[in-house]
Amino acid sequence: MKLYSRYRNSAGQRVRIALNLKGLAYDYVAVENMRTEAFRRINPQGLLPTLDIDGRIVGQSTAIIEWLEETQPTPSLFPDDPMDRMAARSFAQFVACEIHPIHNHRVRDHLIDAAGWSEDQTMAWYEHWIVRGLATLEAMLAERPVETTFCYGDRPSVADIYLVPVIGNARWFGFDVSRFEQVLGVVAVCERLDAFRDAAPDQQPDFPGEA
Repeated sequence: MKLYSRYRNSAGQRVRIALNLKGLAYDYVAVENMRTEAFRRINPQGLLPTLDIDGRIVGQSTAIIEWLEETQPTPSLFPDDPMDRMAARSFAQFVACEIHPIHNHRVRDHLIDAAGWSEDQTMAWYEHWIVRGLATLEAMLAERPVETTFCYGDRPSVADIYLVPVIGNARWFGFDVSRFEQVLGVVAVCERLDAFRDAAPDQQPDFPGEA
């Protein structure tokens, strides 16, 4: 397998974590600019991550993670309990569908290029939506019938896989996330695991070093 990604591509980080948790080897292909015609010939969506499976190209992190689960079911990326499994999916999809798209780089670029926003205005937009989203995730964790080590259980699931990169994005831009105690507690546990550490932006071959 070849994974086309970039060190700060948070959706790619999700897939890297999933591959690591499954213990699957892959070749990392760094993509500096996914807007090029050359990359669109690889993936017509023009998005990262992209997984090449023996020449079959698939995009979208959720689709890739579901394929990994279907083809390599052990260890599972989903809780055993059906209710927890549903909750973990809901948590992950809130990150993927409600938090990530609103502050995606394409949205921020459009606000600057087409709407004439300043960098400060776009960062205020980003901070508003990511902090609001994290507040929702904190509330979702608070509603669990039993507090667990990871989001939904005593082993990492898709919920944790999606949570860690979004916190990483917030920290990268210096947003204050200190009040999200349950979220940060889960993230701290995840970050002690090799599968999460090895998938982090600063561990990727194309990481340019500290700014």
